[in-house]
This record gives sequence, structure tokens and C-alpha cells, in this order.
Amino acid sequence: MAGTRLDPIDRKILAELQADGRMTNVELAKRVGISAPPCLRRVRTLEEAGYIKGYHADVDARELGFEVQVFAMVGLQSQAEADLSAFEEQCRNWPLVRECHMLNGEVDFVLKCVAPDLSSFQSFLTSELLTTDNVGSVKTSLVIRGAKDEPGVPFDVLEERLSQSD
Repeated sequence: MAGTRLDPIDRKILAELQADGRMTNVELAKRVGISAPPCLRRVRTLEEAGYIKGYHADVDARELGFEVQVFAMVGLQSQAEADLSAFEEQCRNWPLVRECHMLNGEVDFVLKCVAPDLSSFQSFLTSELLTTDNVGSVKTSLVIRGAKDEPGVPFDVLEERLSQSD
């Protein structure tokens, strides 16, 4: 299991930073029960090892004028690796596409998009997404409201699994 390479303090550091990435190193050290210098070393090691990919503010899209959120299910005409990679690269270049996930099954990709209004999204859809090489089909679903948006992983589930494997 991937989480077993980390000791309980490392996992606690990750859980605390996932909940509040802005806390000071001193506060983090206090919460995980170690002094500040080794805590900072552990955080840097977790960053270098790729367990921590970055620190981000959770901005409110609607407050910033992005009233529309849409999930677009994209089917490609070819699933050759070069074509999949080309589509992923194109998605990275579209500002309205905030997430891009390749799936198995009937749909090749699901995109999470935001736009200031419906006409802006429609313009993106018809002039960019639908005209992209290799795109065979697009089905969209407009988000009415969100009920949950939790980043990261459930550390309590990880800890429970690890305690059962001991």
C-alpha cells in the first residue's frame, strides 16, 4: 500500500496541510507533536518526494464572475496514444478547462469547465472544443449546484486501512 512508506507523523503533516496549507511551520509542528526544525525538514522532504504537489487558494469562482460550471464528456475518434496526448495538451491550453480526466468506457475524457456566462461557454464549445482535431462527440451537463468539493484524500480512511494491516 502506498501510504505505508510514510510514518504516522508524515501522514499527520499531510492531513494538516491538506486542511490548512497556510498555517505556519510552528503551528504545524505543534499540531503534529514535533519541534519546528524537523517539521520543516519533513515538509520539504514530502514536497521533494512529490507527496505535496503545491499550495493553492480555494477561490470562489462565482464571486469572481464565473457563473457557469459545465462538465463536458468528450469522445475522440482515435485513442492512439499520440492522439490522447495531443488532446490532453490542447486541454492544458484552454483557460476555461480547469480539469481534464481520461476515463475508460464510453467517454474518453471528462472536462470541468468554468465560464463567466452561458454564451461564453457556448462560444468555447462551438469554436474551440467541437472543432478540435480528433473530437468525435461532446455531451455537456450544466452544474446546477455543488454539494461537496473536498480536495485531496480522506486521511481517516488511510489510517483505518493501515491500522487493520498491522
